[in-house]
Amino acid sequence: MWGVITVVFFLFNVLPGDPARMMLGQNATKEQVDALNKDIGRDKPALVQYLLYLNDISPLSVHETKNTESTFYLNNKKYTSVVELFPVSSSKELVLKTPYMRRSYITRRPVAEVLADTVPETAVLAFVAMLIASVLGILLGVLSAVKKGTWLDTGSLFFAVLGMSGPSFYVGLIVAMTFGYIWSKEFPFPVIILLFFILGGAIGSVTGLAKLKKNKIEIKKADMIIRQFLLWGFIGFSVWAAGFIFNCFWNVIPFIDKYVSLPGTGLNNEGSLYVIDDYGEEHLSIKNIILPAITLGIRPLAIIVQLTRSSLLDVLAQDYIRTASAKGLSYYAIIFKHALKNSLNPVVTTISGWFAGLMAGAVFVEYIFGWRGIGSEIVNALNKQDMPIIMGGVLVIGFVYVVINITVDIIYGILDPRVRLQ
Repeated sequence: MWGVITVVFFLFNVLPGDPARMMLGQNATKEQVDALNKDIGRDKPALVQYLLYLNDISPLSVHETKNTESTFYLNNKKYTSVVELFPVSSSKELVLKTPYMRRSYITRRPVAEVLADTVPETAVLAFVAMLIASVLGILLGVLSAVKKGTWLDTGSLFFAVLGMSGPSFYVGLIVAMTFGYIWSKEFPFPVIILLFFILGGAIGSVTGLAKLKKNKIEIKKADMIIRQFLLWGFIGFSVWAAGFIFNCFWNVIPFIDKYVSLPGTGLNNEGSLYVIDDYGEEHLSIKNIILPAITLGIRPLAIIVQLTRSSLLDVLAQDYIRTASAKGLSYYAIIFKHALKNSLNPVVTTISGWFAGLMAGAVFVEYIFGWRGIGSEIVNALNKQDMPIIMGGVLVIGFVYVVINITVDIIYGILDPRVRLQ
């Protein structure tokens, strides 16, 4: 974190431009600009500014307690939750305090207060995106490895390549247009396709298993479920499609496309986790997270699918898997109890890295969908050269990386006993 703080400070303090001039406007006098630079601490040499920034950011810092003219004077109006630990000299003390990330040049709000409003929104968005990507990615990766060489394997790999090839800002535009505009209450066609497909597939899966049990056919249950799901799903969709086409000409069943509000329709192509109504009250809007989370989760989902597949295939070729099979363990016990658990270490690394990356890389997605997160806040601060906001945002993202890396090391030991032995 000290390295991050050092790089961030000197990187953003050598950029051209005068924040004081931007805040006061071009008509401000030199005296006004100098007074404002003194107020925000930009009138001192770069090294002194750096030491001051370290002293402000660090929870443990040394401060002058008697000389009010000192640069390092302990100003209780600036710091919060200050606890004086012990004296370092006759006039200096070591104190414990909440890290102080300065104030915004533009709004004069504390940076910590601004980030407290935006970081949770981005964290929730990144968590939901990675939850979708992790669950679906691991399941598709396992399916692809188990069905190696089949159309399911080929389809999963094709989807993975397709997902990795789409940059988030481009995918975000497509998702916003398709699901936020076309896929609406006026056009429920894709939703009804999905519902009829799932309904028909569920019916087919139950009847297929009943047939399997009755006739004692030598075929795996998973294969029977997939085949019946696809067959009856296609039949269900075909029946609905015929009814929809018939209704387009004669309008016999108006509720097919007029009066039924189905799940997934009417999604907004912009909006945040909390929205303000016409009366000025703030309300939670869960549905606004669906589209940006899907957009953010597509690329990590594709990578998790491929990584899970390759890692699981490597583990399935190990000797202890053949030993477990020779002992008579069931196929599913071998896959999910032994092989999958030991193949998740690289997947966990990828998930952790992507989660931290989404915290920093959600800038375009937040901008496209109007999500009030740390990404959009940093973009606005860059446009206005509001350095404290930019530096505070980057430091928070760096801190997230550090915490996630430590957490991943702990998870390694839980998943793989060999790591604990080493």
